Amino acid sequence: MQKISSTRIGITQGSIVLFSDFQDGGAMWTGEGPRELRRAVLFDEPFRELPAVHVSLSMWDIDQKHNPRMDLSADMVTVEGFVIVFRTWGDTRVARVRADWMAIGGCAHEDDWEVF
Repeated sequence: MQKISSTRIGITQGSIVLFSDFQDGGAMWTGEGPRELRRAVLFDEPFRELPAVHVSLSMWDIDQKHNPRMDLSADMVTVEGFVIVFRTWGDTRVARVRADWMAIGGCAHEDDWEVF
């Protein structure tokens, strides 16, 4: 369990098209075997402490003739951002993917005091 020590909680969210490989013959559409794509996400403002990040699939356009395989996760989470990781393998052909994300954590406020 993540316990947030701040009395101020920040929530930020977004949506990102990770790729559209069917348009240009990219690896997710034409390749086989293990494939991975990473996209960095930066928060509008940094959190005060490490946030909890949730990533979900909001659009997945795949070839119906092949097995659908997908792994989606958040990696390298910092107070300033994180990396969305999309993986597939085998003969799966993925045309497009969009991921939605949400980060929740303690954040700074203009009334906070900083004691040095």
